[in-house]
Amino acid sequence: MRALLVVNPRATTTSTRTADVIVQALSHELDLEITFTTHRGHGVDLGRWALDNQLDAVIALGGDGVVNEVLNGMLRDGPARPGHRVPALGVIPGGSANVFSRALAIPTDPVEATGVILRSTRDGVFRRIGLGHVQTPEFARWFAVNAGLGIDARIIASMEQQRGRGGRATPTRYFITTVREFFKDRRSPRMTITRPGLAPTSGVVVGIVQNAAPWTYFGAIPVDPCPSASFETGLDLFALPNLGPLTTVRAATRMLTRADAGSPGSSRSPGSSGSSIVRWHDQSAFDFTAQEPVPIQVDGEGMGTTSHASFTSHPGALLVMGR
Repeated sequence: MRALLVVNPRATTTSTRTADVIVQALSHELDLEITFTTHRGHGVDLGRWALDNQLDAVIALGGDGVVNEVLNGMLRDGPARPGHRVPALGVIPGGSANVFSRALAIPTDPVEATGVILRSTRDGVFRRIGLGHVQTPEFARWFAVNAGLGIDARIIASMEQQRGRGGRATPTRYFITTVREFFKDRRSPRMTITRPGLAPTSGVVVGIVQNAAPWTYFGAIPVDPCPSASFETGLDLFALPNLGPLTTVRAATRMLTRADAGSPGSSRSPGSSGSSIVRWHDQSAFDFTAQEPVPIQVDGEGMGTTSHASFTSHPGALLVMGR
């Protein structure tokens, strides 16, 4: 099997020694090319290179950001179809949250995760998963885990600025940043969500789109607005019409307790919405529209701002290594 190993040398938990062990182990089983990312967006170029050179697999050693870049490169021409072959994706966690690899039940230890890749190679065991896609006037992007508009994306943008200044992406830093962004400006632009055949949902200030559960982690604690989200279903949405104290406390409680049943707008009643929290499950498509640009993030990477975003679900879009 011909494979490309993409290593992010700046990933939070990746050490040179660990990377060396992983390279040695994979090289025994695979016809392996190895490369290191050098700048933002480099993973996209490498995914395209693997696609153009008809490699069998691309293995990403890093966090959710490098995974997202690689899969967007591999899916430049869309998912696999008759006459169009796309490499399989393997993931070895090396970031701070590693949400995608955890959602796939891949061990958090990178050496153990390498063992999963090797077993998949030997046994020919792969898994096909669904992906989300977002189209805006500014960009088009596939995503494996989540996307968000509003304060969610503002927090990501602030964290990226801090990391650019040398700060580490620790749970404490995320918590402090979240609190600061929440109180900095609660007069966020209002958004309207629309989907085919139903009345619009207006007045939304934050929207979280999940393709898998959980949404993210606070250290070892899962934070999960939509615990029924899955690679085997459509997209899930969690949205808030305001960031008032009562609504925020309710939303935070649901996220941390992974509450899912018996409430208006829950994933057990698709298409409904409550007065303070909107939750949709297993959706094939919906749009966000805002009167002024709002921040947007995709798989934990800030993508700037937009005034319109169209989300679609694509079942079975990607082949991944592992069970």
